[in-house]
Amino acid sequence: MQGKVLGYDDAKGSGVISGDDGNRYDFVRGDLKAGIRSIPNGTTVDFEVEGGVAKSIYSVATASGISGDKNKIVAALLAFFLGGLGVHKFYLGKTGAGIIMLLCGTIGWLLILPALINLLIAFIEFIIYLLKSDQEFHEQYVVGNKSWF
Repeated sequence: MQGKVLGYDDAKGSGVISGDDGNRYDFVRGDLKAGIRSIPNGTTVDFEVEGGVAKSIYSVATASGISGDKNKIVAALLAFFLGGLGVHKFYLGKTGAGIIMLLCGTIGWLLILPALINLLIAFIEFIIYLLKSDQEFHEQYVVGNKSWF
């Protein structure tokens, strides 16, 4: 059966899927298959039902890879073109890191070195975002607390 993830709490390792049959099914992290550790809300999944609980859950790939609210290509392009101002950090919800990069990218030019380091960090992150798989990107930068590299 197919359905959509209504909610998933990574800290608890459990969530709810709305099946195509109109019913809701609970699931736990251990039922996620194909190496998936967490799954974003709204992801289309294929699963089996055993005793009213979702089992053997697989993410159904979309044209852009893992579905979710943050895209690694968008984050990479923001890092490349606007990374000196930390826009990619704000996009990923890493506000603290975004403010640091914004300050270094604006008033940091008075000392030159902070702004240059800022540009280098943004370029390195641009490359890293592109090299990560969609799943790794989602787990580390969207669900996880990884703000740098």
